[in-house]
Amino acid sequence: MKLRLHLCLISFGFLTAAFGAEDWKAGLASVKITPEKPVLMYGYANRVKPFERVGQDIYAKALVLADSSGNRAVMVTTDLGAMPADFVAPLTQRITEKTGLTRDQILLSWAHNHAGPNLSMKVTPGAGISVADAENRVAYTQWVIDRIVDLVAQANARLEPARISQGGGMVNFVMNRREFTPRGVILGVNPRGPVDRSVPVLRIEGSDGKARAVLFGAACHNTTLGSQNYELCGDYAGFAEHFLEEKHPGLQAMFIMGCGGDANPYPREGMENTRKHGSTLADEVDRVLTGKLRAIAGPLKVTYGRVDLPLQSLSAETLKPLAEKSANWQMDTARKLLGMLERGEKPLTHHSAPVAVWQFGRDLTFVALPSEVVVDYVQLVEAAIGHLNLWVAAYCNEGFGYVPSARVIREGGYETRGLIAGDGWFAPATQDALVGKVAELAKQAGRP
Repeated sequence: MKLRLHLCLISFGFLTAAFGAEDWKAGLASVKITPEKPVLMYGYANRVKPFERVGQDIYAKALVLADSSGNRAVMVTTDLGAMPADFVAPLTQRITEKTGLTRDQILLSWAHNHAGPNLSMKVTPGAGISVADAENRVAYTQWVIDRIVDLVAQANARLEPARISQGGGMVNFVMNRREFTPRGVILGVNPRGPVDRSVPVLRIEGSDGKARAVLFGAACHNTTLGSQNYELCGDYAGFAEHFLEEKHPGLQAMFIMGCGGDANPYPREGMENTRKHGSTLADEVDRVLTGKLRAIAGPLKVTYGRVDLPLQSLSAETLKPLAEKSANWQMDTARKLLGMLERGEKPLTHHSAPVAVWQFGRDLTFVALPSEVVVDYVQLVEAAIGHLNLWVAAYCNEGFGYVPSARVIREGGYETRGLIAGDGWFAPATQDALVGKVAELAKQAGRP
């Protein structure tokens, strides 16, 4: 028995040495993506003109990680509002062509910044938007693709020895926005509503022990600045990155959105609140960053796949009253679906969505959910694959609309609006499909 235990300890020591916390390589790069001339802004349908001034530059940043066996992957974070599918497809293809990284090895993230520029590959102007502004938006979108492709190539060419460690904190400005009223659920303030106030932190340091990068998150819309704002900046997340990099020269700060589809900053409105929330988040990240952290070892295993999220199947009788009188976001979709039925066309039954899981040895599982995921998915994922050593992010890889839970669908409200393109509303079974895919990929990645 003693001999067997001794051999086990030797074996465990060998594995630890093979994939230790000191055996990583990391490559970093950052590029400014502030538009060179005013373009249309992201979010808020009433804004149909370009931004008027730049309050703060915005950036795209890349982190390439490689373990001791040469397994590589890149994470790209941006101060953008969203990344639609027709933007992601050419971007990832060009990254693959230039770096050799496969689609599975590429993870894209956006801060869902409503004070930033809008992306679109469509020249069609849209309601209230001029042809010139639509063309400028497409030109900017293509320019951003060029910048991000070069960014990833730079990071991939700069791999240096690194160590990774992880910790976490929390912030209090995250507020549930699903306010219950006699008229139903509205976009408001709900202090008793569920939110995720955690702040996950990942520290990347060089062989000299100095922090080179920090990845950090918050599960909250970047909507401190409202629909009347025409000043371009990174909202609270952009300011948090700026404050961290200002305090730690040479550090690359990278923000990753959590499951904040139903959460807003509180209080909102005004640049003062925006800076305050950014400072609050930066201070908490700094506290964690400079405190006691847990070492993260390899190997790195990344898995990626797509899942069909089911859409509701509604009859013409159900759609007619919604098409005649309902909230704008309901009315537009109802009219589109009703028109399809009247023409004898079949509405979509599913929407294909990307999911990714990065597994860091036995120490950390990073789950990347697509688009605007509500807070329920944090606990749903925890229940499916376990609570420990887990980071659940959203707003990754592809943006297509809100992804509600079965509870949110039952309660109603803006987060049930479904696909932005108006092709349908998600069914309650979406919850099981998405979480089931996470569990499948986590198992493939080797989550303990």
